[in-house]
Amino acid sequence: MKILIVGAGQVGYFLCERLSHEGHEVVLIDRDETHLRRAQDRLNVLGLLGNGASAEILEQANIRQTDIFIAVTDLDEVNILACLLAREYEVRTRIARVRSIEYRSHGAVLSKEKLGIDLLINPADEVADEMVKIASRSGAFDVAEFVEGKIQFLGYHMTKDSPLCGLTLRELGELRGMYRFVVAAIGRRDKTIIPRGDDGIEAGDDLYLFAHEQDLPAIQYLLQGKTSRSRRGPRVFVLGGGQVGQRVALQLEEQGCDIRLIDRDPLRCQQLAARLKKTIVLQASGTDIHALLEEGLEQADVLITTTERDETNILCALLYKQHCQGRALALVNKPELLTLAPSLGIDACISPRLAAAGAILKYVRRGGVVSLATIEGSNAEAMEIVVREGNRHCEVPLKKLDFPANAIIGAIVRGDHYEIASGDSVLRAGDRVVVFALPEAQSRVDRFFA
Repeated sequence: MKILIVGAGQVGYFLCERLSHEGHEVVLIDRDETHLRRAQDRLNVLGLLGNGASAEILEQANIRQTDIFIAVTDLDEVNILACLLAREYEVRTRIARVRSIEYRSHGAVLSKEKLGIDLLINPADEVADEMVKIASRSGAFDVAEFVEGKIQFLGYHMTKDSPLCGLTLRELGELRGMYRFVVAAIGRRDKTIIPRGDDGIEAGDDLYLFAHEQDLPAIQYLLQGKTSRSRRGPRVFVLGGGQVGQRVALQLEEQGCDIRLIDRDPLRCQQLAARLKKTIVLQASGTDIHALLEEGLEQADVLITTTERDETNILCALLYKQHCQGRALALVNKPELLTLAPSLGIDACISPRLAAAGAILKYVRRGGVVSLATIEGSNAEAMEIVVREGNRHCEVPLKKLDFPANAIIGAIVRGDHYEIASGDSVLRAGDRVVVFALPEAQSRVDRFFA
């Protein structure tokens, strides 16, 4: 497909990297010559210097032959205008990144339907949603939901105290009569592998698995050998009262959590206290650990840091881990810090870049992909795919199919029924299949389900 991307920032660069790697013809427009040159030097894309909201520049980029138009600059107005121009050129799929709540709020004057835009994506909303999912799953550092939440994809850090350490995948498979799940991948020393029967689980591994939501309590106990410390709703401290922090607090209120939101701005604290009905708002600095301990931080199950500075988020998370036993989740924008922070002991680092890009990618992928999550560092993907009518692989046991190497089917959902995939499982038209794939296998998985 021919894809035109406006904006060579973090999201735009990441999309160019993924889409060009998959063999799409990608054209990138940006006003910053440095950003554009970096993308052209490192990626297989055609760069064009100029304003992506200019009809002249878009025509130079051959927009009339474009299949998908993606506007992800830092300016909402540029992205919206560029998509409006793309609509006039009858581009089939139009996607825009927006940061202003005006475009996404209920009853917005400019909704995506009125603008004729297929997807309006707000990174702050996406990253807040991901933080809430992780905070709601005790022990997990990565969470993605598929098939309306019925199938969960979760990542867990394996410590030396984990009951699974030392077991091989074959030995673990013997427990499947009691625990229904499949290990999709193991992350070990900056490498992600699709494990086989003889592969063992080691301390320090990141274990990724698929499971049904109703089996999670038992699987949680198996993985960690303990239950949550909270008898009621979990106690959560949220640091930072910006857009992400507010959305996190609002969603956690709906789940019945005991929430403390901390911000150093007195005016913002007043505004937050008026909007949040069940959250205790505290005016304090996130680095004032003693003041927060006096407010009950030591009893917190989770700390979520959402300020606008990566360094503050990481530092506060580390201070919390030094004094408390709960989990620490940090909002991290910079890719170099995103890979560094987990090695320091932070339980999960969540990237707005990946959250936004994952939401955009599912509009671009072939093969009936309806949902997708990206794993930071490895560029591996967990995806939900609908099996199309007439697919040549239907009604054949999986063990007899030549399924792409470096990919694995985790679960199959058929109507109200589901199964954790095994060699005897078969695919049928209309099935919703959840797959984990490493980067080198993603194009082959697309063709398998095409």
